[in-house]
Amino acid sequence: MSPEPAPAANGAAPAAAAAGAGGKRRLRDRCGAAAAGAFLVALLAVAISSRSFPAISSSSRGGDCGCPGTRKYTGMVEDCCCDYETVDAINEEVLHTILQELVTLPFFRYFKVKLWCDCPFWPDDGMCRLRDCSVCECPENEFPETFKKPYSGLSPDDMICQEGKPQATVDRTLDTKVFKGWVETDNPWTYDDETDNAEMTYVNLQLNPERYTGYTGDSARRIWDSIYKENCPKYPSEEMCQEKKALYKLISGLHSSISVHIASDYLVDESANLWGYNLPLLYDRVLKYPERVQNLYFTYLFVLRAVTKAADYLEQAEYNTGNPEEDMKTQSLVKQLVYNPKLRYACPLPFDEAKLWQGENGPELKQEIQKQFRNISAIMDCVGCEKCRLWGKLQVLGLGTALKILFSVDGENHLNQPLQLQRNEVIALVNLLNRLSESVNFVHVKGPSIEEVIRQQSSPTVQNGVS
Repeated sequence: MSPEPAPAANGAAPAAAAAGAGGKRRLRDRCGAAAAGAFLVALLAVAISSRSFPAISSSSRGGDCGCPGTRKYTGMVEDCCCDYETVDAINEEVLHTILQELVTLPFFRYFKVKLWCDCPFWPDDGMCRLRDCSVCECPENEFPETFKKPYSGLSPDDMICQEGKPQATVDRTLDTKVFKGWVETDNPWTYDDETDNAEMTYVNLQLNPERYTGYTGDSARRIWDSIYKENCPKYPSEEMCQEKKALYKLISGLHSSISVHIASDYLVDESANLWGYNLPLLYDRVLKYPERVQNLYFTYLFVLRAVTKAADYLEQAEYNTGNPEEDMKTQSLVKQLVYNPKLRYACPLPFDEAKLWQGENGPELKQEIQKQFRNISAIMDCVGCEKCRLWGKLQVLGLGTALKILFSVDGENHLNQPLQLQRNEVIALVNLLNRLSESVNFVHVKGPSIEEVIRQQSSPTVQNGVS
């Protein structure tokens, strides 16, 4: 990925749709055309000056050196059980490296997806102006032969539901010895029928990275508008129940993460096919709004909790792709991820799901939110950009899998039904955690430098100079 500078965007993949041109208009209204130009030039100059921004060393982190004001985000992540300093340190030193390697291995590289489905809500009118919008599907001889075989499944007699903490009745995991193969079961939190193999195709995720695609216009804006307006309030009020607030924060955090990936892998020069950073876009879509950064951390910890809760299940899973050496490496890295001693010491419970769904209306509220999330997953079929649809479906399935692990019930609210996962859900879950880990790392390392340029450009001397 080239870190060269990029001009501000008119539009990007779905995540860029919500803020869009409105953010630019606000910038022009506030500072005037000259100030906006000076602002962008300064940001681009920072990007040009080095191939990458200097990393934030442990000695410069607020709290580590006792210097107040060196960190913008400190203390506990809202509604979570870990603080920002710990999340950044564990992600940078441990998790990010493991995940980056894990997603390149054969098992997690191939994702099964329905790329072409009719939008259930409106006619598709999206346009992709770049060739990078299209997805390169895998030929039959590329993806692992074992992926073509039918699932062996788990018999009901093999499933043992174990209680976790006494105070957390929702904390249930499978016995470590029950895993006998991937199951073929649908996810009650998502819209797609994942058992319908006839319409599925395999995609090599390494050949189809999540990045800027040029997807813009009414179709792109309508995706996020529909998600926020029809399924969860855009700006949660203090009176909103904790569960609905959590749904909003999960979607907002995912939105922020996607925006980070668009800004960090942006088409700088289409004629030269040159890719790099779009730092003004990153600031305008994410860094300018502290709640979007906070929600990104919330979503990361929520998904991380799901992965660690399913640790025994994931450790016993079959990662068979027909390549013994790579499969053994996959098994080892998964074990390092889910049983990491540094993570268990520093952040043993990233998110406490036991505090949700309390009270007599808990079951009904859970079904309501489950229906809303299924509706969000159905909206992914309306994305008018093939590559954006691929990554939208993968990450929504990953988030749905996290919800399934933490609140494993079916539509009828059978609380004692044991957790079952299918192979595609695990692939989506780990790839989602990797995308969130990348976003958290990118914001942590580069955010302070970008915001320092903003502060310098906002000083009275600069404003007088360009007025």
